[in-house]
Amino acid sequence: MTLLPYLAVIPYLGPLGLLGILARKRPDLKSFPPRTGRPLSVIIPARNEEGVIEQCVRSILGSTYSPLEILVVDDRSTDATPRIVERLAREDGRVKLIRGEPLPEGWYGKPWACVQGFRAATGELICFTDADTLHGPALLTHSVGALERTGAGLFTVMPTQLMLTAPERLVLPQIAYLLIARYHPDRVNRATAARDVIANGQYILMPRAAYERMGTHEKVKHEVAEDLALAQESVRAGEKLVMAWALDLMSTRMYTSWAHLREGWSKNLYLGARRGLDDHPWLQPLIPALLVLPFLFWIVAPLLVILGLFGVTGIFTGPAIGATIASLIFWSLFTAAMGTPWIWGLAYPAGAAAAGYLALRSTWRGARKIEWKGRTYGTN
Repeated sequence: MTLLPYLAVIPYLGPLGLLGILARKRPDLKSFPPRTGRPLSVIIPARNEEGVIEQCVRSILGSTYSPLEILVVDDRSTDATPRIVERLAREDGRVKLIRGEPLPEGWYGKPWACVQGFRAATGELICFTDADTLHGPALLTHSVGALERTGAGLFTVMPTQLMLTAPERLVLPQIAYLLIARYHPDRVNRATAARDVIANGQYILMPRAAYERMGTHEKVKHEVAEDLALAQESVRAGEKLVMAWALDLMSTRMYTSWAHLREGWSKNLYLGARRGLDDHPWLQPLIPALLVLPFLFWIVAPLLVILGLFGVTGIFTGPAIGATIASLIFWSLFTAAMGTPWIWGLAYPAGAAAAGYLALRSTWRGARKIEWKGRTYGTN
């Protein structure tokens, strides 16, 4: 028996070796001293967020930071979002409802809502956050401390991602692994090139002056992955970008169902990858392969094991079993590290297949049509 086929197991051992690096949660936002005192405006772009907007706003109202104002920009919602915010504003004067203007030509919804919030904001510091987030009381104070300690022009965090349904627990770890491997905070904080940075649009804190210097969200008005674009444009404008882990201070639930998840990642995957390779146009034709192959990688070994049961794969059955075992160990550990029961990691082939489908769908649709929050956009 030749050992040569077993060399195919080596690539599957690599992720196990990376677990120590991926598990390194530094810098930790709590390690920065809390600071308060500078007027701060929290801006929440909200379109049809009646299910989450109240808990988001109340979590920010519970912040220990002051002085603070919360501006919710109602982006032409068709549900009860503005009525909920109006009620919260009557209860607490720090809350303000901004009724969004019609979407101008050439803009996507979220950048337009963020700019409108900024125009109404009075704070020296500007924080953009999503309606599906929950803020711990110390999140803002430690964030301002990190901003001041590091001299960042853009500060962003990695929160806890809540995953409650089967589609979330299967698919999100697959995509999270790719993002963390590519944009681990350690790497982002050392980056000097715009192509190597990213921001989490769920939470971006900037001094007003730095936000104005980089051109505000108007600079990225035509971007679907506006957080990635904002980070890149900030670095190009000479601003320092800092990312920290905030697992104990912030949580978010991005998607609540397969339909919601499919809509979101079909919007983001292809165009985000294209923006990430903005400095390498010669690589952009390869984006479909670059998106799909990482997910296909995880499917091949278990598929060969299944075929081996029918005597199809011959000498590759043994290596496929070894690769599958290594993958099962990796995904069980990685899934548990994301706060989901480890047993969901055993179903990683299903998660990889679903994520691969989303990558294909995003490539097919994202280059010509984007659907999000009841709006449809055409792209170049």
